[in-house]
Amino acid sequence: MLLSVKDLVVSYGAIRALHGISFDVEEGELVTLIGANGAGKSTALWSIMRQVGELGGRVVSGSITYKGADLLSYACHDVVNKLGVSLVPEGRRVFGNLTVLENLRLATFARKDKAAVTQDLERVFAIFPRLGERKKQLADLLSGGEQQMLAVGRALMTHASLMLLDEQNANMALKYASRAYVLETGAIVLSGPAQEVGANAEVRKAYLGG
Repeated sequence: MLLSVKDLVVSYGAIRALHGISFDVEEGELVTLIGANGAGKSTALWSIMRQVGELGGRVVSGSITYKGADLLSYACHDVVNKLGVSLVPEGRRVFGNLTVLENLRLATFARKDKAAVTQDLERVFAIFPRLGERKKQLADLLSGGEQQMLAVGRALMTHASLMLLDEQNANMALKYASRAYVLETGAIVLSGPAQEVGANAEVRKAYLGG
């Protein structure tokens, strides 16, 4: 098992954001969490990244293991640099006063494998040719779509083995995912193969436009 979240309870002060959720991710698998705004999707990802404390939250109970390691015992920077987990945050959050290339290279500050960094940079430009064309341009001057490419490219530059994306189109996520979990007010109310979850009438009505 690559990632295992078990009975995770998270609170922001007196407000309970997650009510004991559990989900798993296997090696090479794409798993999606879908739900309305405020359902707890971001909180789940912030908890995995060990950022929830910086945002005023607290893991009350439960466990998160990654490749067998107790992820809750790691600091946020070690989750990225030592464990190899990256996050594409909601709202992109690129550094607007830096160029595309500077944003990408900033994600590699802890890496010592210079040759591999160069290869990863070439890979990002192969995946997103637009970024290669605009590598000397300030990120603030990119379109919203280009900034999203940059946010994903930046996550790829960490050479992570697990990437978390906090901004998904539900239809697209269900199309490509192998499994899906539906979150409602901090609890998982439905899970299963993504195709089956996407075909559920209530899911289609609530999240997929009917």
